[in-house]
Parts: sequence; structure tokens; C-alpha cells
Amino acid sequence: MSADNQLTRRQRDDLRAIAAMIIPASDEYKVPGADDPAIQADMLATLGRDTKLVAAALDHLARLAGGPLAELDAARRDAVVHEFRKSGGAAAATLVRVVLQCYYRDDRVLGSLGLDLRAPFPKGHVLPEGDWSLLDPVKARGGSLRRPP
Repeated sequence: MSADNQLTRRQRDDLRAIAAMIIPASDEYKVPGADDPAIQADMLATLGRDTKLVAAALDHLARLAGGPLAELDAARRDAVVHEFRKSGGAAAATLVRVVLQCYYRDDRVLGSLGLDLRAPFPKGHVLPEGDWSLLDPVKARGGSLRRPP
């Protein structure tokens, strides 16, 4: 189930606000901020097992803010986030990791870093149909401790 259905509207707004603070957009490097709609959609679609910790982090932020973080002015938001970094624990670390992982897998960000947007292997080389030689090292290891199903 998508986290979009598990996070409240306030939590989603606060996620967007904190993501923009973690990684703001840059005209100089031509990259979006982590609050970009596509990056936010990726976060909500892939939160999975991290949903509860991210929701806890967002709730902790709201308690520190005395309401929705997204509605605070910039100076107050900075003060709340500073306190959150000291008191957020594992939930805060999970929130930051989720933002970073979704941001740095966005094609626009990868392209701005000069990284190739295709898979590292086979690097554009076409493998002949039916060539199973890549499995030779696996076959050479011998049997495993369990039987295949």
C-alpha cells in the first residue's frame, strides 16, 4: 500500500516542507529540490516499511512546531528543525535517509552529477540470446544446502 494512503494530509505537507529544507532546488546546478512533485511521489510510493518511522518523525516535528511545520515562517521552521535534529532519534534518521535516497535516484539529479542513466552492466553491450555463460561461476560453486522447490 502506498504511503500516500497512510500519511495524513498534514504529514504529507510537512514531508514536502522538510524535504525542501534538506535539499533545496538549485538553479545553478539545474536540479529540483527534494520537494519536487515527482520526487515526493516516489517517496510516498516507496516508503513501505519506513512509513511508521517517517510518520513518527513528522508527528514529532509537528509537536515541536506546535502545529503543521509547513505553515511556519522560515525562521521558526529552522529553529524547530534544529531542535528536531537533537531529539528526533531513529525516526529522524529514517526521514532523512528516505529523502536522500529518493532524491538521488531521480534521473535529473543523476544527470546533473554526470552519472550515466543506464544500468552499470552491461553498459549498452548486447548479450547474445540464450548465452548463459554469466552463470558459469554460480554453477561451479556446486550444490547448496537446500533443495530447490
